[in-house]
Amino acid sequence: MDLAVAHETISRWQFGITTVYHFLFVPLTISLASIVAGLQTAWVRTGKEKYFHATKFWGRLFLINIAMGVVTGIVQEFQFGMNWSDYSRFVGDVFGAPLAMEALIAFFFESTFIGLWIFGWDRLPKKVHLACIWLVAIGTALSAYFILAANSWMQHPVGYKIDPATGKAQLTDIVRVLTQNTTVVQVFHTLTAAFLTGAAFVVGIASYHLWRAKRGKEADRRKTAAMRTSLRVGLAIAVVAGLGTAISGDTLGKVMFEQQPMKMAAAEALWDTQAPAPFSVFAIGDVTQGHNSVELEIPGILSFLAHNDFSSSVPGINDTAAAEAAKYGGQPEDYIPNIFVTYWGFRLMIGFGMTSFVAALIGLWTTRRTFWLAPEHRTGEDEPPKLMLTKKREMNVFLTRWSWRIGILTMGFPLLANSFGWIFTEMGRQPWVVFGLMRTRDAVSPNVTVGTQVVGLATLTALYAILAVIEVRLLAKYAAAGPDTSERPPAKDPTLRGPSDDEDADQPLAFAY
Repeated sequence: MDLAVAHETISRWQFGITTVYHFLFVPLTISLASIVAGLQTAWVRTGKEKYFHATKFWGRLFLINIAMGVVTGIVQEFQFGMNWSDYSRFVGDVFGAPLAMEALIAFFFESTFIGLWIFGWDRLPKKVHLACIWLVAIGTALSAYFILAANSWMQHPVGYKIDPATGKAQLTDIVRVLTQNTTVVQVFHTLTAAFLTGAAFVVGIASYHLWRAKRGKEADRRKTAAMRTSLRVGLAIAVVAGLGTAISGDTLGKVMFEQQPMKMAAAEALWDTQAPAPFSVFAIGDVTQGHNSVELEIPGILSFLAHNDFSSSVPGINDTAAAEAAKYGGQPEDYIPNIFVTYWGFRLMIGFGMTSFVAALIGLWTTRRTFWLAPEHRTGEDEPPKLMLTKKREMNVFLTRWSWRIGILTMGFPLLANSFGWIFTEMGRQPWVVFGLMRTRDAVSPNVTVGTQVVGLATLTALYAILAVIEVRLLAKYAAAGPDTSERPPAKDPTLRGPSDDEDADQPLAFAY
């Protein structure tokens, strides 16, 4: 392998591994923050303990996830200087602006108010404490917005000019960078996918605990009430978010057909221009050679996805590559991405995401009847009542063994969809790191040796593997334990005042900056 090719390949592998791993935490952080805030709002408004226990339980899992997300995200920014210094020099003025806004605005919201929320349960008034978690949720959404604005600029660069003296990109219109249609649609698609991910996470863990209750392995009425509420909340969010993901995905696809026709042609392995163009559901054979032994197609759907017209023409890979070669120079094959990865990544993204949506839709329908834990007879005065799962009229379909298992398995599907979605998005843009401006091969650090890159790749991969084990064990431990129903809500609403004259003068203020 050529040294320059090895240099680029190792850099891409390192960034790809760390990015995909980091993005496992991002959607859960975004969605769980809002889900916890919603559950706490229900507790503040109603005073019902089931909402309090659900808030504390999901809040604990949220904190584990956000801590791991911050740790793994720090590496991302260092890599721009380590492996992609030429890229940073060329677009740093533009690309750095949204990232700086993310750190100064969004991360400030998250880091400040998450601390107040963690330590303010018995020190802050309920509504002030509730406002803290809502501000954390807003901060996570803003963080996603600014980072996606930077990524959208790489997909469709706007609001810049090239300085003739230095040859570098200079920012001219930050508003355009933040509000272009690529940014807006990608933010909408990513946020809805994030809420589908968090909702499936909630549904999976709640299904586990309710299944245990059904089998008589859990007899805590308060725990089951919290999990039952969580299940319904998760199912409802998953249905709404899944529908939003499908709608925003369709809109994003139309934007990509206009801005990056090669990416969408590669996503369909459409080698020759067709009118009307079919949508390939799956193929058996070599999609990289432009023919398949078996292929299931839906006529006209690709034309509709591209132009809202079932008969319009969609340019194929060959014609698009020839057009880009004529515009930017080189050979047509230089502009063809990895067809196998883009084709199957696109389908796996859609398949795993929509499977969770359909499962949530079925689950929401089949749990529409009321079911609860009812006490049986006591055998002794001091013995707590045994509990059994009962139904209102007839056995609910969702209470069967396989239904609970499907609910648990569904938990991982959106995570896989997110990963394949980002792989498709980034691989489909190749050979460009900034579309139309800078090729990936020109973005790597020229002074970093291949040996150094190999050591960095091996070290970070091993480190992230260790972090994965820690993360999974922590989440599994606290998720399996369920809500701590022995913890009681605050007896009274704290105030922001310090101690009264009758209290110890050395006692610290209940709340102070």
